[in-house]
Amino acid sequence: MEEDVLGDTGNLTGRLEETVGIGLPEGVGSLVLALVVLAIGWYLSKLVVRLTARTVAQRVERPSVTRTILRGIRAIILGVTLLVVATILFDGFELLLSVTVFSAVVGVILAPLVGSFVNGLFVLADRPYEIGDMIELPDAGHRGFVEDITIRYTKIFTLENTFIVIPNSEIRERDVINYSAEDERTRVPIQFEVTYESDIDQARRLAVRAASAADDVITGGPDIRIGSARYSAAPTCDIDEYGDSGVLLTLRFWVKHPYRLLGARSAVQEELWTRLADADVEFAYPHTHHVFDGTSGTARVRVDSSDE
Repeated sequence: MEEDVLGDTGNLTGRLEETVGIGLPEGVGSLVLALVVLAIGWYLSKLVVRLTARTVAQRVERPSVTRTILRGIRAIILGVTLLVVATILFDGFELLLSVTVFSAVVGVILAPLVGSFVNGLFVLADRPYEIGDMIELPDAGHRGFVEDITIRYTKIFTLENTFIVIPNSEIRERDVINYSAEDERTRVPIQFEVTYESDIDQARRLAVRAASAADDVITGGPDIRIGSARYSAAPTCDIDEYGDSGVLLTLRFWVKHPYRLLGARSAVQEELWTRLADADVEFAYPHTHHVFDGTSGTARVRVDSSDE
C-alpha cells in the first residue's frame, strides 16, 4: 500500500516537471507538490465549512456545539492534508508511525491537549453557559459576555471592553454565575439602616418609590416565577433586622438587563438619598452616647482662660 502511495507521489512529481517544462532539482518537485497539496487542503477546509455551516446550524440549536462541529470538520480535512504532505516529503514515513515516536508525541505534546479536550467536552455537555450569556466569576471579579467556547478555552468579553481567555480546565473548577441562563431579569438587593426614631413605614414607602423612579427597573406586572417560587415584579422594602444602631431595611428590585446592574443600583441609591433627605427619616450610623447620672460619678470639667 505504501509502495503504491510513494509510486503515485513519484508519478505526480514527474507530471509536475512535465507541466512546468523543466527538470526540477531532486527534492524540489516533491516540495512544490507538497505546497500545492497544502494550499488545496487549506482552501478545501474553508470551503467545506462554509457549505455545511448553515445545515449544521439548523440541526444544532446551541451555537457552541455548532462551532465545535465545524472546527472538527476543518481539523479532519487539515489532518488528512498534512498526512498526504508528510507522505510526499518523507520516503520513510513509516518511521513517523513507529511506536516510539508516537508515544513521545502523545506524552510531550498531546497530553495537555487531551486534558483540555476532555474538559471542553464537559463544558459543552454540562451547559453552564452558552455563547452570548452574561456570566460572572466571583473569585476573580470578572463579569462579561461569553464570546466563544472551544474545546480548549472559553473567551469572555468583559464589561470593561477587554477579553479574558480562560482554559476550560480552570473554569470548571470555579464558581460561575450565569445571569442569562433562563431569564435576563435580575434581582438586586440594597440594604440601608435608619434610626429607631425615624418613621419606618415612611422610609419603606419612599424606598419603593425611589426604586420605581429609576431607569431599567421593573416597576410592576405579573409575578416573576423562578422554579416553584414566585416573586413580586414590583420593588419591595422589608424590615431585615433590628441592629445596634438602627433598623436594617432591605430594598429589592428587578433590573431588566444584567449589564445594567451597576447603573441601576447607583440610580436607585441616588433617588433613595434624595427622597429620605426631605422626610422624617435619618440614616443610622454607629455612634456612642455618654450618660452621667447619680451612679456614674462626677464629671470633672476644666476650662482654661485666655486673652483671646
